[in-house]
Amino acid sequence: MQKKEELSLLELNNRIKKVLTGTFVETYWVRAEMWDVRMNSASGHCYLELVEKHAVTGRIMARARANIWAKTFAYLKPYFEMETGRAFASGLEVLINVMIEYHEIYGISYTVIDIDPAYTLGEIVKKRLEVIRWLQEDGIFTLNQELPFPELPNRIAVITSPTAAGYEDFLTHLHTNPDGYVFYTKLFPAVMQGEKVEESIISALDKIYEQLDYFDLVVIIRGGGATVDLNCFDSYPLTASCAQFPLPILTGIGHERDDTILDLVAHKRLKTPTAVAEFLIHYMASVAFELNDVRQAVLGSAMDVLETEKRILQAIGSRFPGITTNRIEKERSHINFIGNQLQVAAFNLLGNKKAEVTQIQNQLRSSALKVLNMNDQYLELTEQFIKMVSPEYILKQGYSLILKNGKIIKRAEELETGETITIHFDDGKVKGQIL
Repeated sequence: MQKKEELSLLELNNRIKKVLTGTFVETYWVRAEMWDVRMNSASGHCYLELVEKHAVTGRIMARARANIWAKTFAYLKPYFEMETGRAFASGLEVLINVMIEYHEIYGISYTVIDIDPAYTLGEIVKKRLEVIRWLQEDGIFTLNQELPFPELPNRIAVITSPTAAGYEDFLTHLHTNPDGYVFYTKLFPAVMQGEKVEESIISALDKIYEQLDYFDLVVIIRGGGATVDLNCFDSYPLTASCAQFPLPILTGIGHERDDTILDLVAHKRLKTPTAVAEFLIHYMASVAFELNDVRQAVLGSAMDVLETEKRILQAIGSRFPGITTNRIEKERSHINFIGNQLQVAAFNLLGNKKAEVTQIQNQLRSSALKVLNMNDQYLELTEQFIKMVSPEYILKQGYSLILKNGKIIKRAEELETGETITIHFDDGKVKGQIL
């Protein structure tokens, strides 16, 4: 049985190294995206990963370690940033010249010896155009620019780093303006460079949105900083949030050579924080100038009206005595006429009332006579009735009355044997005893 060839791991790795070293003797230009870029401050070396992603899904299809030794990195980084205007950082598409190396412990790695800034610049432009195209296709690219600018923009939400020198310059210039215009500012702190810019500014916008009624506009300013950090202001999420924000946004992120996409979607782009403050001051001055024109126009119109009314009053004043005399005579005639009318009316009314009183007197007299006659008849009938029911009348009719102890007896059962009674007749009375 043939003996198996045995190799130690080091031996196998040495064989691989020998094959790779003998095969890949040249350098190669490689297209990739930089990931996890780390700079060692002590050694000056730069360590990173190179990845290739699927164009549609974004899934990583290839990955490799790479390094840039300090001597190369010392001139490569400033050269790249000067040419592209972008920081040498993760997320950039690069075309780099690499040499393949194999280490028995660390495996395969690429050593970067050169870089082509033109390729990255092309990719940056391509990505910028792609983001702009997305914003336009979504119909939001000019939304913020279409908002009406406030008539008095003095309530300002400021998004920036609280430690930025540009922020202090902005406040100083704004609040010490020579015309004394009053501005109210509130800071919404945000990171203005590095990987957290997008997340930080969007978070600040969300906080402003919760207090929307308290502000007239939003100012996004950046107090200086390297131009190479501007790529963070080109992201779709950030620019889409700003484009759709319901308040006008002014930008002053401290650069003159290029416009970021954030500048393009903002209501107005200015170069620096101080320029933003100057714009607001000039705008308030223009509003004040217009208001002064309006004030002068209103004042002139008021003076014209007052002058016209003055002339009218003077004309009325000169005619007033004659008008008053005529009016008094007219009213006097009217009063005399009314007096005469009242006299006639009063005479007629008194005559009518006198006739009514006479008629009422006659009616009362007639009614009184009728009542008296009726009462006389009633009295006569009553007198006759009283006479007919009187004891004397009854006795004359042949009846008699029996009294016991002065009380009329109506029933036999009221009498007892032996009692004395008095019998009254028409012609006298007699006493008797009950047997």
